[in-house]
Amino acid sequence: MDSLESASFVFLVFSPHHGPVDASDLIRTGEAAVLLGCSRQHVVDLCESGRLPFVRGGGSHRYVRRSDVLALVSRRPVREQEQSRWLHAAIAGHMVADPDAVLGRARANLERFSAIHDGTMAAYWLGLWRDALDEGPDRVLGILVSDASEAAEMRQNSPFTGILSAGERRAVLESFRTHWREGHTS
Repeated sequence: MDSLESASFVFLVFSPHHGPVDASDLIRTGEAAVLLGCSRQHVVDLCESGRLPFVRGGGSHRYVRRSDVLALVSRRPVREQEQSRWLHAAIAGHMVADPDAVLGRARANLERFSAIHDGTMAAYWLGLWRDALDEGPDRVLGILVSDASEAAEMRQNSPFTGILSAGERRAVLESFRTHWREGHTS
């Protein structure tokens, strides 16, 4: 038997972000999307923005470390993201009471925002909202309260402005501040 046939090989990839990377820890962006519960495009956006280190392999393929993706999954939301989720949970309450009115308002806002943000990264997120609105209330409800990273990003570009009254918004924010001070962020 030739010595090459019986040898085991470990390939190392060098990443500018972390030095040597064990190739067995690398996964493609599609697999990362499944682990994160988001779209493959969102993973690509995370890579391109520098929030998820990656290496290129074979043409335009991006590979990320499974350990980096799992770290993203376990990362707790920052205060702003958690606060946004609380506000959107209150919006979800309005939506289950009157879905037609809430979705109608969101569609009108979406059209106005899309004209303002044409050609920007916000337009991408607004496009995802358009798709969700087209899928219906169940899909929208899931995004409004989800812990998934893509949902958190979408809520930062929300078309649900004006659903909560000023008083409701103040009450939710006060409740959230109390929640945050008590150290409970999950």
